[in-house]
Amino acid sequence: MKYIKASSNMSEIIYNILHTTIKTTYSKYYPKEVVDFFCEHHSREHILEGIASGNMGVLLKDDTIVGTGCFENNHITGVYVLPAYHKQGCGSYIMDCLEKEIAKKYDKTILDASLSAVLLYEHRGYKTVGHGIYHLKNDVKLVYEIMEKNIQKTKSPKVVH
Repeated sequence: MKYIKASSNMSEIIYNILHTTIKTTYSKYYPKEVVDFFCEHHSREHILEGIASGNMGVLLKDDTIVGTGCFENNHITGVYVLPAYHKQGCGSYIMDCLEKEIAKKYDKTILDASLSAVLLYEHRGYKTVGHGIYHLKNDVKLVYEIMEKNIQKTKSPKVVH
């Protein structure tokens, strides 16, 4: 597996990964309004903004893009892996890469966890520090966990004279 920085020519592949994963996975945990909200949120324009920030990457497995991750400051804003590649370590690999990058500047990382991902994050040492509720149409509520994890800043090696 290899995690690389996303480029604009990958935007359609990323769009397909996001929408396939959301429709397949989130529909098991959330009502249609929540699934629709996430699909609308992850528009082509939003993906291009993530790529332009330089903080979005893609996971290659056997030269195929199978997942994506993004962060802003110390906030992991998304980790998505195609359902066919779930339970193969892909999400953990993306998380390792995001945490390593964030650790260069911050002592702590935070994320908003979907119901489908809470256990993954707990196994990685994240703790729930709050609960979020986002009100959608038809009186539907999107409920999620706000989680954080202490991480070590990457330190320069000590030079011994």
